[in-house]
Amino acid sequence: MARGESIRFSRLTFPLYNLQSSGAFRPSIHLLNHPQGKPMSSRDRANKIPFRALLLVCSALLLFAMRPAAAANVLSVTQVAPGIYVHQGPHEIPDTHNHGAIANIGFIVGERCVAVIDTGGNPDQGRALYLAIQHTTDKPICYVINTHVHPDHIYGNSVFKADGVKFVGHHNLARAMAARGPFYLAKAKELLGIDLTAGDIIPPDIAVEKQLDIDLGGRILKLTAHRPAHTDNDLSIYDPLTDTLWLADLLFLEHLPVIDGSLKGWLAEIEQLERHPYKTVIPGHGPIVTDWPQSLQAEKRYLQALLTDIRALIKSGGFLEQALESIGYQAKSEWKLFDDFHRKNVSTAFAELEWED
Repeated sequence: MARGESIRFSRLTFPLYNLQSSGAFRPSIHLLNHPQGKPMSSRDRANKIPFRALLLVCSALLLFAMRPAAAANVLSVTQVAPGIYVHQGPHEIPDTHNHGAIANIGFIVGERCVAVIDTGGNPDQGRALYLAIQHTTDKPICYVINTHVHPDHIYGNSVFKADGVKFVGHHNLARAMAARGPFYLAKAKELLGIDLTAGDIIPPDIAVEKQLDIDLGGRILKLTAHRPAHTDNDLSIYDPLTDTLWLADLLFLEHLPVIDGSLKGWLAEIEQLERHPYKTVIPGHGPIVTDWPQSLQAEKRYLQALLTDIRALIKSGGFLEQALESIGYQAKSEWKLFDDFHRKNVSTAFAELEWED
């Protein structure tokens, strides 16, 4: 084929397109010379394009279509301490738009293997976390640690089910999964827009009664099963190597704390936790902490105010309806999602304190 000669495709049209500033695609009207030098009809012009231009356009469109999809499949994570990687979730109500992917999740890498800390709010997020691990290390996954029963932390579990992987949780976690599992499965499509089966809710192979050490190879993680607080199945993970405490939902920053266990128990846990200095603390919701225990104080103030004010109301003969309308609103400006969770917190706390000795 002579230089500059176009290829004619009989009975096939491969129009060359230009992207206009309006965003619409329109056929190119660059002059294409007939091989014999004769003027080309509009039909001939539509049926003839430079072959190299076609290849370039097709290649560019293919790359444009493929690259964002590949990138979207890998969860974004940040190394917050050597070998510790965290994805920070947004402050949102779980719904059919975010599909429950709202929590801080991640993993810790040892010399021998990897521990996953919570698996996300849906199986797709679990797969994205799995890919993030593969992009970060060639070490195999040996543990999946669920910090508690809430869906935004466990709905990616099934992705990690494999030979050699042990699931770890609080000694109350299996019971909580069994009790809540049917409701979770029934409501997943309606509330989160996702399809789940019983195989997506995986109870622990290893139950932590009080404390447990797990070895990742050159890295011992210390797991603690807490008394009822955020839930009755809260588990924390401490890494002595970097002085990092993964507190999960025992610590909320910016996002209003949510009581699904015991107000008194949570405050008792806070009293113990704030006695110890930690270099880095990872909350279940909110940014990474490097000023412990100062960063704990907003949560402590909110919970303590609920305890003090509800107790006083009950002592004066007040009722739940009064508590729901009057208690805790001075803290509203300090927290995101306050209107979504505060009244539930008051109701839960009132039920706990109403019959205390």
